[in-house]
Amino acid sequence: MNSDDAALQQYWAEARTARPELPEQRPEAWAFGATPEHADGLLRLVLDGVKTGTASSLRDYEADGDPLPEVGELSIILDGSGAPRAVLETTEVVTVPFDQVTAEHARAEGEGDRTLAAWRQIHERFWTEHSDGGFAPDMPVVCERFRLIHPR
Repeated sequence: MNSDDAALQQYWAEARTARPELPEQRPEAWAFGATPEHADGLLRLVLDGVKTGTASSLRDYEADGDPLPEVGELSIILDGSGAPRAVLETTEVVTVPFDQVTAEHARAEGEGDRTLAAWRQIHERFWTEHSDGGFAPDMPVVCERFRLIHPR
């Protein structure tokens, strides 16, 4: 799900034309999920206004040496083919143990039937299959809320 630099530059120029308050420096680009199909499905939830939150394993941030998201940070979201499709702004970041993620956050993620039980099942499976740190009921989870700034 890599995007070419020219496509990102063009998308960012379009976003800045539509939203002149956006900064000149292009934000990081990334996709939700671990597969192109997953990226497309989660992106659709964002574009439909259903998904306003996401969760990541703190261990994965640490293993990759990536900084945690910060309130006010912008991101370009890619689809499964790597094309830029949306700009998001982070509005809240909280790190809690997996077993303390709230029903409100689970609903904001928009997956499954949007219940906490479904969220736990989906994310336990995801981190078991795709996280270098694996899964544990008390693992630290970075819960991020965001708003859609500019859809394509």
